[in-house]
Amino acid sequence: MQLRYSFRVYPSAGQRQSLAKAFGCARVVFNDALRVVEDARAAGLPFVTSGELSKRLTAAKKTPERAWLGEVSSVILQQSLRDLDTAYRNFFDSLKGKRPKMGPPRLKSKRDTRQAIRFTPNAGWKITPGGKLRLPKVGDVAVKWSRTLPSTPTTVTVLKDSAGRHFASFVVETGPEEGLPTTTPEVGIDLGLGHFAVLSDGRKIDSPRFLRRAEKQLKKAQRALSRKDKGSANRNKARVRVARAHARVADARREFHHQLSTKLICENQAIAVEDLAVKGLARTRLAKSVHDAGWSQFVTMLEYKASRYGRTFVRIGRFEPTSQVCSACGIQDGPKPLHVREWTCAECGTVLDRDINAAVNVAKAAGLAVSARGAQVRRGLVPAQCDEAGTHPEPRPTTARQTGIALLQMGEDVNGTAKPWAGLSLPRRSGQAVRDHQKPGRRPRA
Repeated sequence: MQLRYSFRVYPSAGQRQSLAKAFGCARVVFNDALRVVEDARAAGLPFVTSGELSKRLTAAKKTPERAWLGEVSSVILQQSLRDLDTAYRNFFDSLKGKRPKMGPPRLKSKRDTRQAIRFTPNAGWKITPGGKLRLPKVGDVAVKWSRTLPSTPTTVTVLKDSAGRHFASFVVETGPEEGLPTTTPEVGIDLGLGHFAVLSDGRKIDSPRFLRRAEKQLKKAQRALSRKDKGSANRNKARVRVARAHARVADARREFHHQLSTKLICENQAIAVEDLAVKGLARTRLAKSVHDAGWSQFVTMLEYKASRYGRTFVRIGRFEPTSQVCSACGIQDGPKPLHVREWTCAECGTVLDRDINAAVNVAKAAGLAVSARGAQVRRGLVPAQCDEAGTHPEPRPTTARQTGIALLQMGEDVNGTAKPWAGLSLPRRSGQAVRDHQKPGRRPRA
């Protein structure tokens, strides 16, 4: 399978300017080709192919208006045309129902802070012996190698995000030699907001809530941005600070997803999850918490890592009644409100934790061999038999304190002598007043 490995790169000031020029040229070529295709469609002409667009690009580079396109590598310009062709192909496939619905390609804006260019082997890029990335017409760019590439990469994509950071993304081919040893455990996962993930073996992983924890800092940075004049240099600096704050949140969330997904893949032979309607949940009042959890990214990591390391990954339907079925006896007793986190099965009397019970049912719906050991919290209260009902069969001896309390309520002391205040109603303003009346021989306070 093909995998991407991303590394942070640190271009110099001159290399940043060269990369900015390459980003701009790739954007202009994409927009020019899109206009040509749309003009042909409006005129009722046949669809313009990629070969025809490539010929027009070569001719445009010879004109004074587009002569500056020759200052960058021609490979990234050709890749822009490939990107446009892929965008149209995906759009047509969505109209035919072969993929989820998506819109047609749109023009790229020069004000978009996220840019990307792609180099193929024909461009002549390479990794130097000193560990730098040599890009044509850019130079040798320093790379922070956090890990070793498993094989020789085929293409490299240079990206710039909203925070002004640059990354190099390599595409590599991996083989079946990376498979993990076979193991026995199989687990079902129930994703949620209170707990990020609840496993069928009873474990609960707390939700880190990275966005919620950084809200105070984000609010301060966003307030500072709103006070800057539009178009000023200070506003651009404030925008970068906001983007960097959001980037730190996204990086922390991605790291958490990677660590948890790798741990689950290493520990279990098969994993089952529920197909959640994230887009629908993102339109509710829980939208911020849903986006903060990042369920889609986590499930995607589980899926590709399971395929990479030889594990089984199963995704069950979203309409499976996992929260309505007892994992012990299988009876279904209807939906329950969200505030009901624990319920008792009316058939078998088992007290079930809502999340763990759902995780067990997710695993069972996927056909995994799991038990309900984690779903059962405790046995419910069983009614006593008729011959066992009641309290103690013989009267138990009472203590002096219990007797004194009972007699004082009738106006007598512990010796049975009637008190002159027997018919008075005793004050109950505080616990101390009641304790004073329990002491024989003392008159109550007024």
